[in-house]
Amino acid sequence: MHAVIGRAAALCVVIGLGACGGEDGFSPSIDTVSGSYAAVTFTLTSAVGTTDLLALGSTVVITLSADGTTRGRLFVPGGDDNGGDLDVDLAGTWILNGETVTLSTEGDTFIADADFTAGRDRLSGEESVNGTTIRLVLGKTG
Repeated sequence: MHAVIGRAAALCVVIGLGACGGEDGFSPSIDTVSGSYAAVTFTLTSAVGTTDLLALGSTVVITLSADGTTRGRLFVPGGDDNGGDLDVDLAGTWILNGETVTLSTEGDTFIADADFTAGRDRLSGEESVNGTTIRLVLGKTG
């Protein structure tokens, strides 16, 4: 079951995420978006219900540096195609275009090339693919 969740997560989030920003007059900038983030919501919803990937031991941590580089880690137990754990380095780059943050990571995961909407101290998004919806909210930790 974990392998199915991991593969579905990989397929869903790579397409793109969106939903939040523009709140309370917040206007994203390199300075306000740069920082460290950790997943505060990471769910997978399909016809059989919603699975809390964080409750299953998944983690997403990433730092967006002001120079446009990233570092971090994605971990999904049983999320690799072969049923093993998905554990990927999130080193790469990021860009901000309006309220949209796009990440490009060296590791081949759903994080690469995903679009996130920047809100005050968070990046968030949701995407549906093949009847499965992934919701990922990254909260700023520093």
